Amino acid sequence: MRRLALPKTLLARNIALLIVLVMLSQVCSIAVLLHYVQKPRVERTAEVFANYVKILDSLFDAATDGTRAALVARLNGQLQPPSDTASSEPPAGGLHFYVAFQRAVFLDTLRRNLPADMLVRWQTEGGQHLWIEMHAHGAPYWLALPVPEDARGAGLDAAILLSLGLAALAALTGYLIQRHLNRPLQNLAHAARRVSAGEMPAPLPGDGPTEIAQVSSAFNQMTQALQQAEATRAVMLAGISHDIRTPLTKLRLAMAMAITDSGDDSFVIAAEAYLDQIETILQQFVDYAGSGERELPQPGDLNLLINRLAADFAGLGHEFELSMGAVPMFAFRPITMMRLLMNLMQNAVVYGQAGFAVRTWVKDDTVYVAVGDRGKGLAPHELEALKQPFQRGRNARSQPGGTGLGLAIVERIARLHGGALQFHARDGGGLEVWVVLPLDA
Repeated sequence: MRRLALPKTLLARNIALLIVLVMLSQVCSIAVLLHYVQKPRVERTAEVFANYVKILDSLFDAATDGTRAALVARLNGQLQPPSDTASSEPPAGGLHFYVAFQRAVFLDTLRRNLPADMLVRWQTEGGQHLWIEMHAHGAPYWLALPVPEDARGAGLDAAILLSLGLAALAALTGYLIQRHLNRPLQNLAHAARRVSAGEMPAPLPGDGPTEIAQVSSAFNQMTQALQQAEATRAVMLAGISHDIRTPLTKLRLAMAMAITDSGDDSFVIAAEAYLDQIETILQQFVDYAGSGERELPQPGDLNLLINRLAADFAGLGHEFELSMGAVPMFAFRPITMMRLLMNLMQNAVVYGQAGFAVRTWVKDDTVYVAVGDRGKGLAPHELEALKQPFQRGRNARSQPGGTGLGLAIVERIARLHGGALQFHARDGGGLEVWVVLPLDA
């Protein structure tokens, strides 16, 4: 059995529930009005009208032939049955179902209170009339009597329209109230997305309903705790890096002094290589801890920064093919952005081994930077896993000195600029890493 499709948002669900409740209340109100107010009223009107018809019939029966003929002519009577426009049943109601309901109640009550040989027909065309068959001295004739106002359903149109108007006003009021209550939840969702992107939003206001104020207060406490934890982590990593680098510097100096002209210095050279790896690892930890939050964005030329880095890599023997699009000046953190680009280009050199390329373009107010190589591609789940700290691909496990923080730093810097990191297969083989940056972050 298929489940009922519900609206996705809480606002839409509450509005739908409010509309259903209002409609249900209106249906119940109309039902109560018709059955407990209008129906007894119409039945009393039909009983009075039936007594009037019976009195009129008795007068016709007691009158002389000349007087009876004059009365029949005065009441627009006729000897022939009414035309086909007159029906023994009330007309179909349609949207005016309440009118048809009152007419049916009136006719049923009228027939119960009239003799069985008095036929009743309702005419709607050319004015509403009740045709009633009389039998004075055995001579049948039809009289056209006006329909009482209570049987016509007059006045109910205005009442129902007023009720529907009040229902619409209640639904609109509920919608506005729900929108007002939903705004703090939208602010909370927006602030949570900013926290997940590595930003620290301003504290949420603590006013409004008690439940929402409690949620906002708890969220503010959580962001404060995250800020404190982030600051503690950065200080701790910076302190560890500083404390470790001091003895490493002394050790490097002692090893340099231990090198002789005639001795075997292979051990010293290997040890210095290990020290370089330790320095690189420490720097990656510091980079991941900082990631540029304290650096202020400023307008800059991203293509110029890429050209400078490509020239540096070319000086080391690694040529990058550049395809620079028309990227306008926009605000970014220059040192942090340089770290992002260096990490991607360094990964291409170390793991891609050939076919290095960088291209940029702009689409829909978004800047795209793609760094590609012709290395062996990884599976999609492996690529996504590389965004997490301390994750390394199978093609990187044979490389010494890595910590698995390179792409995690890139991902964090991209999110700091309001962007994202994407992986795409490169035409002709290989991999492209896309950095997507909004111009108006």
